[in-house]
Amino acid sequence: MPVCAAAALVIALAAGASAPVYAQSESVAPTTADQSPTPMTNADATPAQGETAPAPTSFWERSNLLGDMGGLRTLLGDHGVTFNVQETSELYGNFTGGISKGASYNGATQFGLSVDTNKAFGLQGGTFFVDALQIHGHGITAARLNSLQAVSGVEAEASTRLWELWYQQAFGDKFDVKIGQQSLDQEFIVSEYASTFANATFGWPVLAATALPAGGPAYPLSSLGVRLRFKPNDSTTILGGVFDGNPAPGNGDPQQLNASGTQFNLHNGAMMIGEVQYTINQPPANGSGAAQPGGLPGTYKLGFWYNNNRFADQHFDTNGISLASHASNGVPATHDGNFSIYAVADQMVWRPSADSPQSLGVFTRVMGAPGDRNLIDFNMNAGVVLKAPFKGRDNDSVGLAVSYANISSSVSALDRDVGSFTTPGYPVRTAETVIEATYQCQVTPWWLLQGELQYILHPGGGIPDPNNNGARIGNEAVAGLRTVVTF
Repeated sequence: MPVCAAAALVIALAAGASAPVYAQSESVAPTTADQSPTPMTNADATPAQGETAPAPTSFWERSNLLGDMGGLRTLLGDHGVTFNVQETSELYGNFTGGISKGASYNGATQFGLSVDTNKAFGLQGGTFFVDALQIHGHGITAARLNSLQAVSGVEAEASTRLWELWYQQAFGDKFDVKIGQQSLDQEFIVSEYASTFANATFGWPVLAATALPAGGPAYPLSSLGVRLRFKPNDSTTILGGVFDGNPAPGNGDPQQLNASGTQFNLHNGAMMIGEVQYTINQPPANGSGAAQPGGLPGTYKLGFWYNNNRFADQHFDTNGISLASHASNGVPATHDGNFSIYAVADQMVWRPSADSPQSLGVFTRVMGAPGDRNLIDFNMNAGVVLKAPFKGRDNDSVGLAVSYANISSSVSALDRDVGSFTTPGYPVRTAETVIEATYQCQVTPWWLLQGELQYILHPGGGIPDPNNNGARIGNEAVAGLRTVVTF
């Protein structure tokens, strides 16, 4: 573990170079901050361990800290019940830029329970899943940074809430239906390589988080709806769904409006989403006997979403006058619906041999939306991930990624009007860029340690600094340490 220890020490020292952690008063996270899921994925809610081989029992080799819990996990598993508890804790500090300098702690405990209905009571192809979140601490983004792209996808307001509650029924091996309260960031717009990184935009993209009501049905919120999945062949998957259009209706902070996560609404418009996935050179399923493909694996996705609610114009009022003008009535014009088109690519580009744990992969994800009704009209992520970077560290990863969020021309035009009509010299927002370097150390199968550095250019797209009249918030250098324990 010398590499892991060194990485942890470097990040801890960097975080410690800023001011010490202070208790933060309860604050409302900005609705523009992108927030995405905790590290544990719920997409299929399958047990972590296979059934064809005995699970390791050694403390340092088993997949859960608590192991089989005296046979309880095995007993429940025999009846189709699987449960998981995962704690993610983070400490981040900024030593340049922001509205203040210092460090903040936040974390989330995720409780998940799934039931295989075939094992439980003989209903073949069914899966019931429920999970809840206990979110604690105060994220650094709202407290100190005011960036659009939250430093961590775990950041959210402190609460104990239901996250997902659904039932999935498979019809053969090509088609299944999922119905219930769902978080779309678990299945849609997902990049496997991007999930290595901590910034929220590498999970649920900042464009979707700023464009959709309440940030959309993504961590820590969800919406009631139905999702269909069809696999016409081994390489192609088609996903589609219809969901309630606003996971937290009303005026105010969405996470407070739906504080318990138990609003099961179907009367707030509709959100429709569809995605086609195509894979190449995928490894054969365990036990299939198929030959390992000669090429390098990759996954490519193309999708869209549409929300039929009404959305405010970012520049003009109902009379066609700039909202910054003294002659404006202050009521934004509205548009019917909002939409986005996106593409995702994950591709391994190098590995020494087909059975080597070491590999180099790249990803990119692009998303666009109309600029007249959205703060951000274009968002791009890209990065590179090296797995098994050192000898003996087969499950570690090191990566470098960048995310670019372009402020729409309508928003920039409004800023220019503010400078002309009311506040001379008012800064015009243009774009926000995040660069992240990270190292994931898999200390044991149940313990992940992640150190990272992020640099945020033009926070908020170039918004005014509330502590320095006439200046913008300075570029932000942030160091962080994350630990994830699966119980």
